[in-house]
Amino acid sequence: MATVDHTMIDVSEADLSAALHVSRFAREVGAGSPYADWPALRQAAHDAATPLSPDEIDEAMASHPRIGEKPTGTSASANFSRSEQQAPDASDETIAEALAEGNAAYEERFGRVFLIRAAGRSRAEVLSELRRRIVLDDDAELEIVGEQLRDIALLRLETLFGGAA
Repeated sequence: MATVDHTMIDVSEADLSAALHVSRFAREVGAGSPYADWPALRQAAHDAATPLSPDEIDEAMASHPRIGEKPTGTSASANFSRSEQQAPDASDETIAEALAEGNAAYEERFGRVFLIRAAGRSRAEVLSELRRRIVLDDDAELEIVGEQLRDIALLRLETLFGGAA
């Protein structure tokens, strides 16, 4: 696990993989460890995740659960997903059904699960964004997915290291 002292942030490839399951990202950002502070780590992670290749997006997506479904397992990534998907309207059955239908349509359309930075968003907001994005062309949607993966990674890293500054 990560070691944080008053001056440096030592980040492991395991921490980085839990934030963004892309081996190049974990190696590249891990190689720069230890970091002087959270802003330095954040910048390195941002740069390494911008942009992600289509193959890297596929690699990262393999570890993401469907929006609206409870993540399984006890891995750091699953624990992050459980926390990120908490929403005040999580028990609304109408929204849950619409998300399930939207997820299925999205998967049929794009061949992968719908991904969005869910932290801080209601299920209704997630559903609205799903409906907006499902009509985008493949290239535009792939770019958004890469950006969402990066944003999720940065939030996860901030949870682990943001208080270290």
